[in-house]
Amino acid sequence: MSEQYIIYGLIGLVLLFFIIKLLKWPLKILINGILGVVILYAVNFVGVNFNFQLPINPITALIAGFLGIPGVILLAIVQIFL
Repeated sequence: MSEQYIIYGLIGLVLLFFIIKLLKWPLKILINGILGVVILYAVNFVGVNFNFQLPINPITALIAGFLGIPGVILLAIVQIFL
């Protein structure tokens, strides 16, 4: 009887491990997206003083959302050189 509980406990731990692994990516993408959008607005807020703005449209929002801070840096570099 006690071997059965040990097997159930091990199966439960393995399932918990896989659930945590599966939830890690969506949470990371969500945090990265939130940081990207916040940084995009911060760049526009500070950039007004230096006559620099990144347009906020669906394309820039998606880039900032998916890539996060590196995406905003990429958008700023492209805006400077165009």
